[in-house]
Amino acid sequence: MIPPRTAILVLLFFSLRLAAQDFPLLDRWKAAVLAGDDAALRALYMSNAHIENAKKQEIPLGTEFEFWEGLRREGLSTLTNEIANVKPGPFEGSQVVSFETELRLKTSAGIKTEYVVQTQVWQTTSFPRIVAAVRGEPRRLKQPLKLNPNLYNAQADAKREIKEALEHAARTHKNVILVFGGNWCFDCHVLDLAFHHPEIEPALKAHYIVVHVDIGEYDKNLDIAERYQVPLKKGVPALAVLAPDGKLLYSQQAGEFEAARALAPEDVLAFLKKWQPK
Repeated sequence: MIPPRTAILVLLFFSLRLAAQDFPLLDRWKAAVLAGDDAALRALYMSNAHIENAKKQEIPLGTEFEFWEGLRREGLSTLTNEIANVKPGPFEGSQVVSFETELRLKTSAGIKTEYVVQTQVWQTTSFPRIVAAVRGEPRRLKQPLKLNPNLYNAQADAKREIKEALEHAARTHKNVILVFGGNWCFDCHVLDLAFHHPEIEPALKAHYIVVHVDIGEYDKNLDIAERYQVPLKKGVPALAVLAPDGKLLYSQQAGEFEAARALAPEDVLAFLKKWQPK
């Protein structure tokens, strides 16, 4: 994950305030995508609608339609929207809705789940249409719509927590995973959500105890990272795996989890399987 001084630029798109709100117009969009109804989908967009990706690069409107049609061809079977925020738009009679779309695709290998974070600007007058949108790339892991301010406890005694985790690991025959990061780190929150993924959490709980080590703004618990040979300059989240006796089994050397948002559930499962107690 990038350092705190530039993290705010990323969070402009990804860090959204959760709100229990409804936006009926989004149901029309969902129905058109699921039905593969190209005419109905096109009718929901202004002909000059401005579409961008998460990097603020413009996407041709035709490419946007092809993106959703491509998912239909891949086997899109269900689509669920989780609304993060609905607020007044940039002009009178407009609203902005920010949400995450969960996509389930039926493939020859089974059900595949993807997530797309989006923001749409709707003209909500007598003939509602989308006038602008920002769409993220499909991700295999759920992307957090809100960062958990308590994921890394700034007051925690990391050395004591590691000692207690090792004692617990010795009693339960598990290994310990140290996750170095901070509350500002988007990918740290992605990895934490992955640890609670229904395909991943059972394997994690069966074989590991997790300790989150707060690095502040790269100025805290650096001695612990050095002790376990974790080069924080390569980015966070950064992981180390310890045996119950404290022996270092693995330390992240090349930023393997730094871009956690781009990982798939099977990547995390493969890691857990490789380093679980034998």
